[in-house]
Amino acid sequence: MPLARPQDLPARLGSVATIARFKPVHLGHAAVLEALIARADRVVVGIGSSNRYNARNPFTAAESADMIREIAGDRVELIEVPDLDDGPRWRAMVVEMLGPIDLFVTANAYVRDLLIGDYLVAHPVWLIDPNNRVRVDGTMVRRAMARGDDWRSLVPPRVGAWLDTHAILPRFLKEFGEETRAADTG
Repeated sequence: MPLARPQDLPARLGSVATIARFKPVHLGHAAVLEALIARADRVVVGIGSSNRYNARNPFTAAESADMIREIAGDRVELIEVPDLDDGPRWRAMVVEMLGPIDLFVTANAYVRDLLIGDYLVAHPVWLIDPNNRVRVDGTMVRRAMARGDDWRSLVPPRVGAWLDTHAILPRFLKEFGEETRAADTG
């Protein structure tokens, strides 16, 4: 299947899927989720690296799912997508998990290249109204958290409140703060 072109994407889709780590859910994720929900009858959201817990993945799959629900409620189907450290096996697993869909949405070039033979693939920015686009990624948020900088402006307020309610920041700082700060300077 080809890479979709922005002008070729239909206004309404039956089913779409995306996979991201959501560690944590940030404003960019929220914009993508809202765009997918607005455009599709069925939205499947894969929580990538669901089997990893480290400085790059300092939130569990269940925590990521809770943060996604803070934004999307029950308007999306959530699945856990583990890393297999084997691209072809991962691709086969994902295709089996997702089944037929109208569009797969990803900003990850490696994932795009793995799945382009199975699905029509689009970059998420093509689905988001230009006024709602936000340049932020999880690494930026985690680094801001580790440095004690303003990370709250990078996440939706409901996610910030969820992180506070569940005392996630102190745990993140204790377990991964030093490593995250070190990676920031490396």
